Amino acid sequence: MSRFDVLIVGAGHGGAQTAIALRQNGFTGTIGIAGDEPELPYERPPLSKEYLAGEKPFERLLIRPPAFWAERDVAMLPGRRVVRVDPGAHEVTTEAGETFGYGALVWATGGRARRLTCSGAALKGVHTVRSRADVDAMIAELPDVTRVAVIGGGYIGLEAAAVLTKLGKKVCVLEAQDRVLARVAGTPLSRFFEDEHRAHGVDIRLGVQVGCIEDRDGAACGVRLGDGSSVPAEMVIVGIGILPATDPLYAVGAQGENGVLVDAQCRTTLPDIYAVGDCALHASRFAEDGPIRLESVQNANDQATVAAKTICGIDAIYQAVPWFWSNQYDLKLQTVGLSTGHDTAVVRGDPADRSFSLVYLRSGRVIALDCVNMVKDYVQGRKLVEAGAVVDPERLADTSVPLKQLLG
Repeated sequence: MSRFDVLIVGAGHGGAQTAIALRQNGFTGTIGIAGDEPELPYERPPLSKEYLAGEKPFERLLIRPPAFWAERDVAMLPGRRVVRVDPGAHEVTTEAGETFGYGALVWATGGRARRLTCSGAALKGVHTVRSRADVDAMIAELPDVTRVAVIGGGYIGLEAAAVLTKLGKKVCVLEAQDRVLARVAGTPLSRFFEDEHRAHGVDIRLGVQVGCIEDRDGAACGVRLGDGSSVPAEMVIVGIGILPATDPLYAVGAQGENGVLVDAQCRTTLPDIYAVGDCALHASRFAEDGPIRLESVQNANDQATVAAKTICGIDAIYQAVPWFWSNQYDLKLQTVGLSTGHDTAVVRGDPADRSFSLVYLRSGRVIALDCVNMVKDYVQGRKLVEAGAVVDPERLADTSVPLKQLLG
């Protein structure tokens, strides 16, 4: 049995950054990274964008080149899916039966794509977008695909729709809510992106329910909707969220729901076990101190740095402001803060110009911004969010007033 002073389970952004931060902060013990994919740690956001489009080869997605890990004496353990944790013995067991010991365990497994449960969900041609293997399978089928149905109008679904439209496919987006991005953005932003996709030829259908995936010779040929109508498609992309990959920790008593609960140092309720990234449930002052689980590179990297410093005996607290981004067509959306629970949304600029911001307030305080092709607003608005600034909505809407002038 191999033993590591720090064993990191999960080879995504959070796992990679934990190892990097440990070495940066002077940790000299042994480090191992066990990932369930065969690849070295790589960036996931480009999967639904540049990688799917064929604009960026996989080698450019690697978080660090192979030599980086060897030079820093980080043992890479690819193709290992950890299925059991023994907190008492400080050991984990993989699906293949291997056992690894640890001094400290960092759980950075992220999540698995939520899948359809209806008839036809496992047919050839039905895909999720979570790993390189997922997207490679899509790319291999694309030459024989004319029509694509995207189930889910969140960021993953819309990004994939934009890329596939640019590749000449006829795309239909199916969303159960009455607008796209309903979970994460205000109505003006939803309507803007709906209009943009329709202008590019995407068929956006709102308030629809999926009945089943239709089958022809063992492959998907369309999506049957709840009203009995059908959307023909040789490829179906399912983008309906992720489920945190935390079952082995729950099985041994870790607290949490929709993510494993961590404190401000990213420690779980189990001894010597930390959690970072998409799978970690944490209290955030940007969510009125409520527990949240953030699916973003920023969150994974920042939590990983806090966990690494804590392991090194350095005082650290996770309190970073959340931020996200999405690229669709020639539009760059940058989000800072969390708009959940807002009671006012101020449009700053004209969406018709394809360059504007949406500023969210709660009880008079700025809590978030969505900025479309407005980098200056994003940079300056971040300070308003961090400060919880109280600003007159009329002044926020006035584009002649730089946001930095509204602070304090």
